[in-house]
Amino acid sequence: MSDPTVLVLASLAEGEKHGYAMMEDIQRFAGVRLGPGTLYGAITRLEERGWIRALESGDRRRPYAITGAGKQYLEEQLTTLDQVVKTAMRRLRPA
Repeated sequence: MSDPTVLVLASLAEGEKHGYAMMEDIQRFAGVRLGPGTLYGAITRLEERGWIRALESGDRRRPYAITGAGKQYLEEQLTTLDQVVKTAMRRLRPA
């Protein structure tokens, strides 16, 4: 799984994070290293869609949080992914 949209939303489902913390978290749980361009491109798209929002910060690092719409989208994507995985696993098993 390497879709930056799903990976960023999955990272933020745990709680708010800034960009570098997301990159580290995604590397840990998915084994995927998102470059800064890929990560911040995904963040921009997710903000535009209303699936995440930037939070106020007194630090130069800006944290982000998943929105209700973002959680709903992530759940839909994970349900679809679960169906694909189950089908593929069933097809891999000998009859």
